[in-house]
Amino acid sequence: MNRFFEPGTEDVFDLFSIEHLFTLAIFAGVIVLMYLLRKRLKTEPLNRLVRVCFFFVLIGSEISLQIWLWWSGYWSYQYSLPLHLSSLSLILSAVLLLTRNYALFEFTYFVGVGSALQAMLTPDISLYTFPHYRYLHFFISHGGTVIANLFMVFVHAFHPTGKSVWKAFLLLNGYTLIIFIVNYLIKGNYMYISEKPANPSLIDYLGPWPWYILSLEVIAFGTFLLLYAPFWLHRKKALPSRSR
Repeated sequence: MNRFFEPGTEDVFDLFSIEHLFTLAIFAGVIVLMYLLRKRLKTEPLNRLVRVCFFFVLIGSEISLQIWLWWSGYWSYQYSLPLHLSSLSLILSAVLLLTRNYALFEFTYFVGVGSALQAMLTPDISLYTFPHYRYLHFFISHGGTVIANLFMVFVHAFHPTGKSVWKAFLLLNGYTLIIFIVNYLIKGNYMYISEKPANPSLIDYLGPWPWYILSLEVIAFGTFLLLYAPFWLHRKKALPSRSR
C-alpha cells in the first residue's frame, strides 16, 4: 500500500505507453458516452446528482493532492498552493458544475480544457506511472476538468462565442500577471513563468526565459481558436438554413 503513495518510484512514466493510451481511451469513452446520453442527463434529479458527484470528484482530487504533498514532505507555499492553471481551472470547473454560470464557462472552457488536454497528452509526471496515486490523481483531475466543461456543452448547451475567446485570453493574461508578481514576492514558480519546469516538457522547445512565455501565449491563443472552431463552423452552417 505504501508503494501506491510513496514519493518517487523506480517506475518512470513512459509517454504514449499502453497505460497512457489506455487511460486516454477511458476518458474519451466517458466523453462519448456523455454525449450519447446527453438528453437523459438533462432530466432531474439525475442532472443534479451527476453535477454534484463531479463537483466532489474535482474538489476531492485537489484536497487529496494537498494532503499527499504534506504527507510526503513536498508541500511548500512556493510551489504547492492551488495557483497553477490546472488547479485554478479544476476549482472553477467544479464551481461551474454547481452554479451553471455562463460567464465562468467562457473562461474554464478555453483555459481549463485547453490546458488539461495538453497536460494529458504530455504529462509532467516523469517519476510516477500507473497505478501510483500521483498518476491517478493527475488524470482524474485533468480529465475531470475536461469532462465538467463538456458536460455543460453537451447537456446544458453552453456554447462559447468569438467574444468568449478574447475574454478568456485577456483574463488568462491578467491572471498570469498576478502570478508573476506572486512568484516574485514568494520566490515561487507557479505556471512556470519564472523558469522552466525541472522535468522535460514542451517548454524546453520554446526558447529561453522569458521568450518561451511569448511562445506559450501564441500556443494558448491557437488552442483557444481550435476549441472555438467547432462552434464557429456549426454557427456558419446554421446561418444559411435560418435565412431560407
